[in-house]
Amino acid sequence: MPFSSLGLSDSLVSALSQYVAPTPVQSAAIPLVLKGGDVLATAQTGSGKTMAFVLPLLQRWLATRMEKPRRVHTLILVPTRELAAQVTKEVLRCAVHLPERLKVVSAFGGVSINPQMMALRGGADFIIATPGRLLDLVDHNALQLNHVSALVLDEADRLLDLGFADELSRVLALLPKRRQNLLFSATFPEEVQSLADQILHEPTRIEIESAPAEMPVIEQRAIEVDTAQRTPLLRHLIKTEGWKRVLVFVAKQYTAEHVADKLRRHGIGAVAFHGELSQGARMQALAEFKDSFFQVLVATDLACRGLDIAQLPAVVNYDLPRSAVDYTHRIGRTGRAGEAGVAVSFIAAESHAHFCLIEKRNHLSLVREQIPGFEPMDQAPPPSPSTGGIKGWRKSKKDKLREAAAGL
Repeated sequence: MPFSSLGLSDSLVSALSQYVAPTPVQSAAIPLVLKGGDVLATAQTGSGKTMAFVLPLLQRWLATRMEKPRRVHTLILVPTRELAAQVTKEVLRCAVHLPERLKVVSAFGGVSINPQMMALRGGADFIIATPGRLLDLVDHNALQLNHVSALVLDEADRLLDLGFADELSRVLALLPKRRQNLLFSATFPEEVQSLADQILHEPTRIEIESAPAEMPVIEQRAIEVDTAQRTPLLRHLIKTEGWKRVLVFVAKQYTAEHVADKLRRHGIGAVAFHGELSQGARMQALAEFKDSFFQVLVATDLACRGLDIAQLPAVVNYDLPRSAVDYTHRIGRTGRAGEAGVAVSFIAAESHAHFCLIEKRNHLSLVREQIPGFEPMDQAPPPSPSTGGIKGWRKSKKDKLREAAAGL
């Protein structure tokens, strides 16, 4: 099925020459969005969700645009600066052949608000923003949202994971009641359902399951290693596996800087990527990694979604992710666009139980490897559900009542 069969205009189709055919989520969503109804779509990362809403919303903007003053037609809310920049780039690319000039403003924190306020002078047609910075701009009287025709929540699960629930409520209060609402998410936990119930009106539900042929080719490995030996093992693997580029996930910003510094001291080009960096530093680090200026990007979970890094051969979980869902998103950075990839997880004694939980939630059973010269010496601690250290292992209400009755 070609894009032209979905009801898109010739000017939009002409911008898609590099694509052979729409993805399943695009085929399902584009006609529905063109009709103006609310849509709730669930599809995995890398399935083409962005174009599924950008293309039809551009066409709807063309049909309803006003000469002056410009009013915000479409508001796209995203969880991170990187995703804001990526969606903005996609909007501009799709709009390149439109007969009318589209004004797009991207707004996110971590940089000065003044250039964004200047960009909003004279209005805007599309705004792609993180919730916090959007509200800052509203508070500065830089824009009004009372004429928004379409609201998109992109990566809705991530918006809630990052604690944007209160900001979303404030944004919704500023929008007109009559509008089109589109909610796109890679996963669909209860929190997303509650949000959908709050904002969507009789939505059409789209669920795209990945067919076996569409599944990325990712070799998953679990290597047992002592905590103190993870960085030497990482250096060993980079050398022996011949990875030209590798994305290393860590739990903390300090760890990202520390590991990157250790790698540089041993002659391996590495750069840290985390939320404390300025937007300019983050964009530069990502661009230089994509251009292979650095061999290793050491990142927090800020990079586990929304980043499309072509031909990335390897991902390493230096620290395990907090949840099974984040594990899926992390390893999904490799094995994209038909390329094969490898995802390696370091399993220390204290994280063994947590990795077992991740395996259970993702229906995995990986062989534990030991690399000669890096065999672990530490012993795994006995299971202790009362520690609360593993997500998903919490005392039941009955357990708490029994402890209280026993005077514990």
